[in-house]
Amino acid sequence: MKKNILIILTALCSFIANSEENPKFDIYGQIRTDLFYNSRENVESVDGLFYSYPKNVLPDANDSDLNDNDNSNMYLLYSRLGFNVSNIKLASANATAKVEFDFRGSGSTLSVARLRHAYLNLDWGTPSVLIGQTWHPFYGEVAPQILNLNMGSPYQPFSRAPQVRFRYKKNKLQFTATALWQSQYLSNGPDGKTNKYLKNSCVPELHIGLDYKKGSLIAGFGVDFTSLTPRTQATVGDNIYKVNERISTFSYEIHAKYTTPLWYFAAKSVLGSNLTQASMLGGYGVKSIDPITGEQKYTPNRNSSSWINAVYGNKWKVGVFMGYLKNLGTNDAVSKMYGTGVDVDQLFTGSAEITYNIPHWKIGIEYNYTSAWYGDLNNKNGKIINTNAVHNNRIVASAIFTF
Repeated sequence: MKKNILIILTALCSFIANSEENPKFDIYGQIRTDLFYNSRENVESVDGLFYSYPKNVLPDANDSDLNDNDNSNMYLLYSRLGFNVSNIKLASANATAKVEFDFRGSGSTLSVARLRHAYLNLDWGTPSVLIGQTWHPFYGEVAPQILNLNMGSPYQPFSRAPQVRFRYKKNKLQFTATALWQSQYLSNGPDGKTNKYLKNSCVPELHIGLDYKKGSLIAGFGVDFTSLTPRTQATVGDNIYKVNERISTFSYEIHAKYTTPLWYFAAKSVLGSNLTQASMLGGYGVKSIDPITGEQKYTPNRNSSSWINAVYGNKWKVGVFMGYLKNLGTNDAVSKMYGTGVDVDQLFTGSAEITYNIPHWKIGIEYNYTSAWYGDLNNKNGKIINTNAVHNNRIVASAIFTF
């Protein structure tokens, strides 16, 4: 990762050196400390910093729940450093650039530098083109203001991805079209989480969106198309066969945000099909298998998720967040499922927080309650039946210094 960051910084410096203007550099960052406590073991990443939902009951030989254990820890992995570059031109375009990294690493490797954002944006006034890595369009400009680092996931899509983004602004409307690939946030499938499903597909993830912006109001929608190749070969008995498999899905989201000097209101709703690359629940099921070659045909698992967030205050801020997710199943009968949380019927989260905010400082505490309903797969429609609920109480305390 350190080598990749050096390559990006070298390329950026080369571009700036050949620009027609005197570039302006701005260095920014934050030092962030997070202390958390959970009353139960959870589906999570970054050693518990990125929290999703509580794990299902796992009985031992005495019928005691192996996942009924509390845990806590403190980290500074989300401290970050970034560079903004402006006052540069490329032909007739006004250009800006950004490189930002933190220290959360990737996978099971923590406390090492990780690239967050790295892009060049060319702006001609009304149209603009961004090339590089930044937020997934479904994350967009509408996200909850909460202390938990998951930013509302798995109700809120969460991902940064390599992309080419075209944006056109006219009056109060903003149109966006994006082609995306995968780097750190990956699709789930037969071989777990990996970018090879999209790489072997040779079709980037595609997104279009439209926003209405007037003063402090933003409202809009987006449509996402993802086409994956789950496998390129299958084994039947002692024979290996080349197979031609593909699962293509559409997902949709609507969002709104309104702000005043004292109030922040935001909400988003997603109808998702196989959005595991955006830290959401879902996947796809096997609906048929060729008995000779083992080639499989698939049907997507659909999930509906929504969240709402309200924050009030200036120096002292109080906020509440609520999220709900429902597994809607599949259109076809399935024999098995691939994905994330495909044994979850529904999720609910409610949280409340209070923060103290002054220039350069934010200190706060948040309480989060999450319930997950697990059950058995209904092969007829991919839904979850015979459910049982598990719960987690989570407390997060954070101190953030920004510069």
